[in-house]
Amino acid sequence: MSMGWTNFHSHSHYCDGSHAPESYITEAIQRGFVAWGMSSHAPLPFETSWNMSSEDLARYHNEGLSLKRAHEENIAVSIGLEVDYIPHVTGCHLFRDGDLMFDYLIGSVHFVDSFPDGTPWEIDGRHQLFLDGLNQLFGGDVQKAVERYFELTRRMVNEDPPNLVGHLDKIRIQSENGLLFSGEEPWYREAVMTTLECIREQDLIVEVNTRGVYKGMVKEPYPQRWVLKEMLKMGIRMTLSSDAHHPREGNGSFPETAQLLREIGYREMCVLHQGAWIPCQFDRWGVRIPGGAALIRV
Repeated sequence: MSMGWTNFHSHSHYCDGSHAPESYITEAIQRGFVAWGMSSHAPLPFETSWNMSSEDLARYHNEGLSLKRAHEENIAVSIGLEVDYIPHVTGCHLFRDGDLMFDYLIGSVHFVDSFPDGTPWEIDGRHQLFLDGLNQLFGGDVQKAVERYFELTRRMVNEDPPNLVGHLDKIRIQSENGLLFSGEEPWYREAVMTTLECIREQDLIVEVNTRGVYKGMVKEPYPQRWVLKEMLKMGIRMTLSSDAHHPREGNGSFPETAQLLREIGYREMCVLHQGAWIPCQFDRWGVRIPGGAALIRV
């Protein structure tokens, strides 16, 4: 039995991260991690400031294979992608069925529909951009906008399911601390619960993403406490991730979030093990891995 943290959501200089992938892995080894997942933003068919270019995808994959071999005695490295779901534009199927074999895919919704000029509306960027889209696309009706976000998440889950559902309720960073909308309102709860039903039916894993906490954007992880409680009642599996954009963020807010999860009632989180996601016990000091890192490499 070996104990240490795992993290399957990280961004390197291939997208909007700060360093080369090896810097993250080296730092993770120094911090006693037993598994690390590379998950740069997958290429998009339009330009953004944060996605990987199509030209870099094969190089990213090859570098991941090299890092697996180079560090296999110390840590289990896996190669993934964070893939945007945009209906009829992009999704996990493009990277699941391609020439390159990825160990896992995180599915996330960062865009909700498009402005009149065709520019996709990014919902987790600048707040003014969020307000612009809210007014132009939804006539200022925040309920309709947020419900549309969760509708797209359900479409992703049902039509193009990933291995991990990324930052499920990240749209609440735009809530203006509850002034614009609250994560407690009946309509919001209904949208979330309907989405959780779809996740349960597809038997997908939800990541508990700590980035908003350690960056000071929210007080609870994505998803928030009451959602985590409902997930546990429904038997929905979870894994803990930091969405690291810098090597030092590998276990950002992990101890306190792990403690929150245990207070809610969780005793296991999922870890990638020989190509499958297995439940492993955890506490505020890390995850207990049967056999150690050498047995969980993929």
